[in-house]
Order: sequence, then structure tokens, then C-alpha cells
Amino acid sequence: MSSEGPGADAARAEVRELIAAKGHTVDNARAAVVRLDAAFTAGDLVRTPAMSQYLDDLMLALEQDEGEKLGGKSAEAARFILRAVDRELESA
Repeated sequence: MSSEGPGADAARAEVRELIAAKGHTVDNARAAVVRLDAAFTAGDLVRTPAMSQYLDDLMLALEQDEGEKLGGKSAEAARFILRAVDRELESA
């Protein structure tokens, strides 16, 4: 069952704005994860099993070693996973 109320609506809208924002996909993905974590902590959204899997996958795509820049493959993976996150927002 999806979360309802103004907090849930605001969290979904803000995450979608972050996903669609201009800029580097990797940076947008990190910002979306931070916002989602805040929404889960506040109880505005519920972390569904699918959302947990998407976020775990996203974090793997965003992993980097000290001083390493993430390249095109990470950005491509992040875009793909963020589309899944966007679809799952309605269930969260």
C-alpha cells in the first residue's frame, strides 16, 4: 500500500525533480537517494522490497574508489535504475 498525505506527495515530487534535474546523472542520483532516505526516516514514504533492491543496485552503480571519477557506464546504469525508482515511487 502506498503512502498518502502531503509529506508523501512532497517527497515523491522532490525525488522526481531530482531525477529529472539538469546536471550529471550520478550527482542527481546521489541527491535522490539522500531525499528518499529522509522520506523513509520521516515516515513519509515506505521502503518497499522493490525500492530497496533498486536503491541497493543504484548504490553499487555509484560506488567509486578514492579519487576515481565515475564514467559513462555508471551514469547509464544510474539513469536506468532511476527510471525504475520513479515508477516505484507510487508504491512507496
